[in-house]
Amino acid sequence: MSKNVNYYPLGDAALLIDFGETIAPEINMQIRQLTIGFIEREIPGILEAVPGYTTLTLHYNPLAISYDRLVDLTNAILEEGYNREIAYLKPKVIPVWYNGPDLPVVSEHTGLRVEEIIERHTDAEYLVYMIGFAPGFPYSGGMDKILSTPRRSTPRLKIPAGSVGIAGEQTGVYPMETPGGWQLIGQTPIALFDIQREQPSLLMAGDRVKFAAITEEEFKYFKSHRDGD
Repeated sequence: MSKNVNYYPLGDAALLIDFGETIAPEINMQIRQLTIGFIEREIPGILEAVPGYTTLTLHYNPLAISYDRLVDLTNAILEEGYNREIAYLKPKVIPVWYNGPDLPVVSEHTGLRVEEIIERHTDAEYLVYMIGFAPGFPYSGGMDKILSTPRRSTPRLKIPAGSVGIAGEQTGVYPMETPGGWQLIGQTPIALFDIQREQPSLLMAGDRVKFAAITEEEFKYFKSHRDGD
């Protein structure tokens, strides 16, 4: 486990465990291993463990466990060298109709033809580092660096649910209609967040994702069957 770990209180009921500024699969693995270490111990007073790009936030009941006790427990798990091998499941495939309004922007910025953008975006396998911004929104790394494109200078007020976007070296999918500033390159008919499901979020931190190009006809077919038409 990483030796460069810092601790910060977030109010009086949360502990932020900070692994530094480097965003990498190895750091993500350490955060997941530490999360499992806490889950397996079933420590009374811990309410939720929330992984981020380089952090793990523990929400706790201060009447049941103290901040200092949580820091001590974290140190103990780290000192034990908690290094269980975590098997990655088969990547989840997200079908995408690459019709996004910002494809010309990405093309101009990268110098790639639209066909090349689609090819590079679908070739990569992505790691979901965390879920945030909106319920079910996957912040995914592993994109071909040549596709890196800055966010829009002026965010849109409404982005349709299912929109696939690029921001810097990240890619993600808007699970619901929301404002946003990512460059939109396509749309998926898959519902990434559905409160009616037992597990509302389709993706979780640590998941692997692949995107697959589909046609407009396939998009409409998938969407109509999803909506029960």
